[in-house]
Amino acid sequence: MGLFYNYNKEGPGISKNGPKKRTFVVFFETFFRNVWKLIPVSFMYCLLFIIPGFSAVGITHVTRSLSRDRHSFGISDFFLSIKKNWKQALGIGILNHIITAFLIFDISLFRYLSLQGKYSGLIGLGVSLFIMVVFITMKFYIWFIVITFDMKVKQIYLNSFKFFVLNMGNNFVMFLAIGLYWALWLFLLTFFASDALVAGILAVVTIFIYPTYHYLVVQFGVFLSIKKYMIDPYYDEHPDADIEQRRNLGLDVGDETEADFEDLI
Repeated sequence: MGLFYNYNKEGPGISKNGPKKRTFVVFFETFFRNVWKLIPVSFMYCLLFIIPGFSAVGITHVTRSLSRDRHSFGISDFFLSIKKNWKQALGIGILNHIITAFLIFDISLFRYLSLQGKYSGLIGLGVSLFIMVVFITMKFYIWFIVITFDMKVKQIYLNSFKFFVLNMGNNFVMFLAIGLYWALWLFLLTFFASDALVAGILAVVTIFIYPTYHYLVVQFGVFLSIKKYMIDPYYDEHPDADIEQRRNLGLDVGDETEADFEDLI
């Protein structure tokens, strides 16, 4: 699996003796408790979005820490993660853009052919849309793996694809939680189409709130599966290795049993 990256951040961890709450409750408690820390991170994410991969690794590190109830310094951790991972983040970010561009081209082409009544166009459109869903789901995992493990690009994509298959229940919930935001956004924009104030508020929320909401949803959704299939097997073979990194993920010796993210539904 490779060694964890070490960010050397102390925090309270997750108490294994405390009462268990449903995951969606913990999610919203975490989000609102840290909202003032998350707002500048969201804004910086939008500012640096033009640089492939940089924003993704920065915001993933911050939201990963908060989702594990670990301390984060927000903006400083955002840039620390970019500094440590920028080469791989840039390469993967560019590759992601290329793959996305090809998929958009394929979808547009096959949609055009299907509208012309060509059966091959309909089949191609269905296949291309499915591949797009797979790739979007893989990106839920790609950035977590980049900042957490020392892996080659091929291994990152391969493991991300495996989690598309292994974690379908949580993948669905992540899509649902993210989709609900955009459904509400479109509803308000349509219902108040002539209201410039509402449109302005939605734009501000999207810039200052949505990015960290999105990535925090992802961190809550991906962690248990990655822990089960990557982290736990590593520590089974190396029980005394990377103790500090284990604490950075909110994991201690004799780690607790946690609720699944599917508790959201």
